[in-house]
Amino acid sequence: MDVTFREDACRARKGYAPENLSTMRKFALQILKEHENKLSLKKRKVRAAYDVQYLKELIL
Repeated sequence: MDVTFREDACRARKGYAPENLSTMRKFALQILKEHENKLSLKKRKVRAAYDVQYLKELIL
C-alpha cells in the first residue's frame, strides 16, 4: 500500500481519518487490481486520474 498510495506521507492522524483513508485506499486498490490490462498499478492509477472514460470503465 505504501508504494502505490504513499501512505507514510499521509498527514491524517486524528480521529477516524486514518482508518477511513485506509479503507478507501484498499477499495481503490481492489478496483485497480480487478481490471485486467497490461498496465502496472501505478500507471492504471495515473491513467484513471487523467482519463474520465478509463475511470468510468474501472468503476463499471
